[in-house]
Amino acid sequence: MATDRDFVEYVTEQVGLGDRLTSKRMFGEYALYLDGKVVAFACDNSLFIKPSAAATTIAPRLPQRPPYPGAKDYPVADELLDDTDALRLLITDTAALMPLPKPPKPRKTTASRMRAKPPF
Repeated sequence: MATDRDFVEYVTEQVGLGDRLTSKRMFGEYALYLDGKVVAFACDNSLFIKPSAAATTIAPRLPQRPPYPGAKDYPVADELLDDTDALRLLITDTAALMPLPKPPKPRKTTASRMRAKPPF
């Protein structure tokens, strides 16, 4: 079952970080980004937090399960959706521990690909 956009909007409203928390649709589900870092996934209308020391420290009793078949277990923060302060702390502390995303590799232009080919 794909995640409803309404669920993602509810989560972002609950976290209360404004434009800092964004989402991107991926394969019918959503990745949530804080300041450009992936911090969580919304899958099957559940909130999966990236595993980290933040989740272990702030919410050690969260249930864990894979967000999709074949994935490792992630903490499921559904029970924190009504606790704005705890959810915000979990999201911000998780982001603080995540590495910055790698910059995308430059794409070759059509002109440079054409020059690289031999003329015959």
